[in-house]
Amino acid sequence: MENLISGATTAIITPFKNGSIDEATFARLIKRQIDNGIDAVCPVGTTGESATLTHDEHKRCIEIAVEVCRGTNTKVLAGAGSNATHEAIDIAKHAEMCGADAIFSVSPYYNKPNQEGLYQHYKAIATAVEIPVMLYNVPGRTGVDISADTVCRLFNDVPNIFGIKEATGSIERSVELLSKQPDLYIFSGDDAIDYPILANGGKGITSVTANLLPDLKSELVHSALRGDFEVARALNSMLYPINKTLFCESNPIPIKYAMYVAGLIERLEYRLPLAPPSRESMRRIEDVLKNYNVVGM
Repeated sequence: MENLISGATTAIITPFKNGSIDEATFARLIKRQIDNGIDAVCPVGTTGESATLTHDEHKRCIEIAVEVCRGTNTKVLAGAGSNATHEAIDIAKHAEMCGADAIFSVSPYYNKPNQEGLYQHYKAIATAVEIPVMLYNVPGRTGVDISADTVCRLFNDVPNIFGIKEATGSIERSVELLSKQPDLYIFSGDDAIDYPILANGGKGITSVTANLLPDLKSELVHSALRGDFEVARALNSMLYPINKTLFCESNPIPIKYAMYVAGLIERLEYRLPLAPPSRESMRRIEDVLKNYNVVGM
């Protein structure tokens, strides 16, 4: 497939206002990503609280992202995941219809399918659309792990499945995947290990921290992809404290609070069952933010 997404991508938050999506702020946040060198925005993933959005809200977030990115160099890698295959297909078709460049789809959560079920789930989603499809493996949240063999089987059998967002936290998994399928696009889904995954042949990252620091995250990735590994490693090390702190509680609780403190969002709102961080976590986030320059809107 041509024009596959690679590079620095951001798992964009979904801002709320009085319980509804704050569309104006959402658009401004995406524009800020564009202005700071991000290659693609990823609306309505885990960080975007997709699990608590209605289907209409989910689709609207994708529409806004496409509208804002249109005519720019920043693409839209839209979230299209569900634990029900037919729902994921519906979202994927909508993303394609409104102009998303590609979709990423989290593995089904709660119902814990076996590997054959995962294969059939992703095959059904990908064959329902023509745009590129990225798998998203985050077993710590979904309760199911897409095995390396299943990933390779999907890559080999389904033409528009091009890669995987790897959020297992395992460097070895990325090594295993690329040893079995060198043409697979692997994206780091864990901010703390972006550099080693890129150095091992990863094609990009999908970052939570980039909501705050898109300039540094894009510089890290672009440096690694052009072979300047010393710069990339130094940036990864410099970002390590904030990368770790932003996961002191369940994502996206800390990143939303950090963005609120930094003045990037005017209101601190979550969808239940998510709630604001503890006072101890708030202090940790506030302290680590003092070490970084957050560029404005």
